[in-house]
Amino acid sequence: MNMPKESILCCDDDQNILSGFLRNLRKQFHLVTATSGEQALQLMEQSGPFAVVVADMQMPGMNGVQLLTKIEARWPETIRIMLTGNAGQQTAVDAVNQGHVFRFLTKPCPAEALALALEAGLRQYQLVRSEKELLENTLNSAVRVLCEILAVADPSASGRGRILRDQMRMFLESLDQACRWDFEMAAMLSPIGYVTIPANVLERLNGGQTLSAAEKTMINHVPRTGSELIAKIPRLEGVAEFILYQNKNYDGTGFPEDDRHGEDIPLASRILRVLGAIVTMEARGLAKGEALLAMQQQAGCYDPRVLDAAFKCFDAYLPTASTTVATNKAAVNIEELHPGMVLLSDIETESGMLLIPHGGKLTPVMLEKIRNFALVVGVRQPIYVAPAQAGNEVDMAKQVALA
Repeated sequence: MNMPKESILCCDDDQNILSGFLRNLRKQFHLVTATSGEQALQLMEQSGPFAVVVADMQMPGMNGVQLLTKIEARWPETIRIMLTGNAGQQTAVDAVNQGHVFRFLTKPCPAEALALALEAGLRQYQLVRSEKELLENTLNSAVRVLCEILAVADPSASGRGRILRDQMRMFLESLDQACRWDFEMAAMLSPIGYVTIPANVLERLNGGQTLSAAEKTMINHVPRTGSELIAKIPRLEGVAEFILYQNKNYDGTGFPEDDRHGEDIPLASRILRVLGAIVTMEARGLAKGEALLAMQQQAGCYDPRVLDAAFKCFDAYLPTASTTVATNKAAVNIEELHPGMVLLSDIETESGMLLIPHGGKLTPVMLEKIRNFALVVGVRQPIYVAPAQAGNEVDMAKQVALA
């Protein structure tokens, strides 16, 4: 069971000191004690996170700097205070540089001085939490708006982003990698630059028609445009860089034209280079295995290790790859559509123009677009949908504070 938000963990191998903390401060603060670094970490796992941790420097096994360094890495929001009887300069330097301590107190520490430090620590914790919540709300809203704009401006690009996000997640899981919100967000937003491309150019591009030299240059610069859009959102600078280099070849050729090559190119971008090529080739009728075999022949374009991992991830070594088909579906008309439904079929006008590709959740903006087109030119019905899936395109933004 989690402790109250503003619990404080005090760690010292001297039980008498801990008893003194409880006796003098328990009326002002909610205190929990530990007699070793190992026990403190166990309490952090089982009952945390704690708002503030006070650690003694000299403890057997794991000293205070080591403990606070581990806490800073695992629970970065927790405010860290060092309490020591050895006020040497090196101890202070290690505490600040390694443990990133908020306060450095020396023994014997009067109860009044410790109380003031704990109050300051709790205020800092509240400030960090408030900033995180504000950032998460801002980021979620910004990403949601971008996704909806892309879905309305270019349904095909929006659908491509969702496919890339899902494949990025599958790829990372196949490597036993932890969830990377920034990798998935880069995949989802990688086509965002297409919002600046004229509709007639997008129509020719999606139809596989020949583009002029000026139009090709415009398309080649889509990653830069998308990167510049994303870079304006706080905490998405890394995602913006991933998007910028998504089409950069492993040997350094291609866009952007700079000196980066090989492993100097961000890993997320190297993965996107492979996944993006797979999606493009599949749209042209190739199976994943055929696409990957063709990509192997393009020397210098793709990271060989990422390419090999893609074979394993998608079972492309097998003659056929199994696919999951949604069985829980229903045929509905436009009046029965509502936000949150998952589209299992493309939504098209009566003339065959794609409005919303299948595979994504229906948003209020998408629904408004469908209704408007239905009034003017008509929309093909019935539309096949499934109940809303758990999670959505912007849930990963909640992890931003871990970046």
